Amino acid sequence: MAKITWPGATLLSPVPAVLVTSGTVEKPNAATVAWTGIVNSEPPMTYISLRKSRHSHKLISETGEFVINLTTASLARATDACGVYTGAKMNKFKAYSLTAEPAAKVSAPLLAQSPLSLECRVTEIKPLGSHDMFLAEIVAVDVEEGLLDENGKLDLRRTNLMAYSHGDYIQLGKKVGQFGWSVKKKKKNG
Repeated sequence: MAKITWPGATLLSPVPAVLVTSGTVEKPNAATVAWTGIVNSEPPMTYISLRKSRHSHKLISETGEFVINLTTASLARATDACGVYTGAKMNKFKAYSLTAEPAAKVSAPLLAQSPLSLECRVTEIKPLGSHDMFLAEIVAVDVEEGLLDENGKLDLRRTNLMAYSHGDYIQLGKKVGQFGWSVKKKKKNG
């Protein structure tokens, strides 16, 4: 298949569409972030990238803590709106019927409607240009109990997780494989 070459751009898709909470349970803030991911396993590390002009940038810079909340199809409207409006001028939790809950290890609140939340403590803020990257250690993970199977294994397929792809929010769907299945040896009978 022939390809054409474009200038460098942010076309890695899909990416998570997460709601990052900051502030406190009493004064919570939520911002939609697509520039996020895992950067290390031991210790578990993640990042988010925010523009300096964003209210969340100020709050997270001051506290050094935030929570990454995975989003579902039922959170699509709130996720979009939290990326459009600023928490400096409105209470997004009140406006979009979101619920802040205390986190176990950080002062930033969890989003009750999220099936899985990563509590994060900032280790470094790296200016990159249009955004600053907040590198952070994941100090706790909060998981909805109903997502665990009978063996205690996490099954995120029980949610309706959502991703962001080139301007669209997309509900994730059918499983097509699992890690290592393509090279797994078949068992011999006998």
